[in-house]
Amino acid sequence: MSLTLSGGTVIVSLAPVAVVEGDVVIDGDRVTAVGTTQPSGPVIDCSGCLVIPGNVCAHTHLYSALARGMPYRLEPPANFVEILQRVWWRLDRALDEESIRASALVAGMEALLAGTTAVVDHHASPNAIDGSLDVIAEALDTLGLRSILCYEVTDRDGPERAAAGIDENRRFLGGPARPLTRGMVGAHASFTLSEETLEGCVEAARDGRAGIHVHVAEDAADEGDCQARFGMPVVERLEKAGALTGRSLLAHCVHVHPSEVGLILDSGATVAHNARSNMNNSVGHAPVAALLRAVALGTDGIGTDMFAESQAAYWRQREANVLAGPEPFLRGLAQGSWFAGTCFDEPALGRIEPGAPADLVVLDHRPPAPLTAENLPGHWMFGLSSRHVRDVVVAGDLAVRGRRLTKVDGDEVAAKAAVEAGRLWERMERIGPHPFAPKGG
Repeated sequence: MSLTLSGGTVIVSLAPVAVVEGDVVIDGDRVTAVGTTQPSGPVIDCSGCLVIPGNVCAHTHLYSALARGMPYRLEPPANFVEILQRVWWRLDRALDEESIRASALVAGMEALLAGTTAVVDHHASPNAIDGSLDVIAEALDTLGLRSILCYEVTDRDGPERAAAGIDENRRFLGGPARPLTRGMVGAHASFTLSEETLEGCVEAARDGRAGIHVHVAEDAADEGDCQARFGMPVVERLEKAGALTGRSLLAHCVHVHPSEVGLILDSGATVAHNARSNMNNSVGHAPVAALLRAVALGTDGIGTDMFAESQAAYWRQREANVLAGPEPFLRGLAQGSWFAGTCFDEPALGRIEPGAPADLVVLDHRPPAPLTAENLPGHWMFGLSSRHVRDVVVAGDLAVRGRRLTKVDGDEVAAKAAVEAGRLWERMERIGPHPFAPKGG
């Protein structure tokens, strides 16, 4: 289809920031013209609106959508490992095909309504591994959301499930092409990966010409385990195993040593910074300034609202350093788009320019003060919000129009998710804390 978004203020890119006034013309899945143009196809009036590149969530766990408000009757977890043992490693063992589908649909729906046009998901369901990535891909495709998916490989549930996780990644990478979906190889974290399993992940990624998506030093326990078992820090272990490449996505990196920062930057890997999750789990403060040119922004499953995430990341940095500015976090959003673009072989993803994929968002927001390329970061941090999202285009297709999904009934999706959440919680009640624990201090 052809489509023209007419008369808006167009944020051409977030890094460097560029702003023009005028139209955006879309033909098929591409932007064909920006600025003063001849309209093509249906015209959507965007006067008084901002038109921005679609946001990308560079690390999330869609299954966490069904965890909000769930009952908890065990002893409160006192540290990060106990949070995993008593919450998340119980929830993932309770997932089945229907709850996987429901969580993907409701989380994907919320992503689109928040102006997020692509998500990078890290999935785990130890009792429903085979075909789980297809379930997620089909759900997100139903919504019209772009995605990059992987299955979380780990040894915490035994060697058979570790092997099944590798097989699921291989199967998905070798499966039929999906226009809006790409794959990676998921790995949980160094402290739950044996040498053989990590080697299997590297081989699967190499064979599938894909990157590895792995949690890195989210908590000090990951580094302590790696030193105790292998006598080296986590990133060095990944580098020696061949898991650290320009295609790699490293989530968190809160406790990386200075020597590891150099390895990450030299490799060209992307770091997914998840500020709200780090605060929620009390794991520490990531060295964002040192990792800056590698940093994209994710949520680690706390929704997929990248306006809220980028603002929280800025304010957390500002709390530690009053001289910190907002510009690095717009660059973080742009880095997320760049990373997604590498997965889709679309180097212009995240820009609104002729030839770029037509992934963009219309914000019904008339700034109360002049908006320029120079002051957009201030407007972003102190004025913009997902509540302003009016229309969302993904690959040239309207996925949200007038704040409503165009392809599914959002109320129905939410109602079905609530039913599945109740069933999931009932299954969790029968599952005790996971016994797996890292080595070392």
